[in-house]
Amino acid sequence: MAIQLNLSMIAVAGQATWKRAKPMIVRDVVLLPAAGFLGIIVLWWIVALFHKELIPTPPQALAANWDYITHPFYKRGPGDLGIGWLLIASIRRVLLGFGLGALVAIPLGFLIGMSKKAMMALNPLVQIFKPVSPLAWLPIALAIFNLAEPSSIFVIFITSLWPTIINTALGVSSVSKDYLDVARVLEMPRWRRITKIIWPASLPYIFTGLRISLGIAWLVIVAVEMLTGGIGIGFFVWDEWSRLNLSSVFLAILVIGLTGLLLDWAVGKIEELITHRPSRST
Repeated sequence: MAIQLNLSMIAVAGQATWKRAKPMIVRDVVLLPAAGFLGIIVLWWIVALFHKELIPTPPQALAANWDYITHPFYKRGPGDLGIGWLLIASIRRVLLGFGLGALVAIPLGFLIGMSKKAMMALNPLVQIFKPVSPLAWLPIALAIFNLAEPSSIFVIFITSLWPTIINTALGVSSVSKDYLDVARVLEMPRWRRITKIIWPASLPYIFTGLRISLGIAWLVIVAVEMLTGGIGIGFFVWDEWSRLNLSSVFLAILVIGLTGLLLDWAVGKIEELITHRPSRST
């Protein structure tokens, strides 16, 4: 009887809390984001009215892109592919370059964070190359590989290095000295200190660096594909602009933004699964 009474009280308290929280959740999750999108659409519509000869209105863009939206994976020829295939090609390049960058950046970040000599040797290089525009590496990549595909992946690789290296080194160097002192007292081997203390404590920093790197990599691939051509969402934007087809450019912008959001969300979910705690916002 007492258990049933307690359960009833918990249920009533939960319902009361939900009733108080529901308006705030609806406002923050639905109404405010919808108002932001509506504002962008209204601004787009106003600008389009002053440039009718070039910029389509939102309904005109939707009608012009309806085939792309309803048939994203069509194949009508070697150079006539649906936007879904172009998106997959770009994501593949980004994930390859980003993955290779992570494999190099995380060990380097550990080395810099754990060794003062390594920090003195490598930190100047990181600080020099970090501000260099990713596109500045493209001519060098083309000279080395003489092909657009590996050159694009190389640029993404270089782009992915710096945020991950810096955040990993910061996470390693921020591990509490008390934990490390206890490990020394217990005569814990160095490899065990890394796997049991430093690695778990550094994971939130590492994932923050990975999310920043992935966001920059997705940003850069569009510009790289504009310059190198081929199949990809970046070249699609440039090709449609060359045809003065801004309706498709607007569609590509929306697709690029949503894809970047989903990639960041996916890395955040992986972080939650590995660290068993909410992911940090980037």
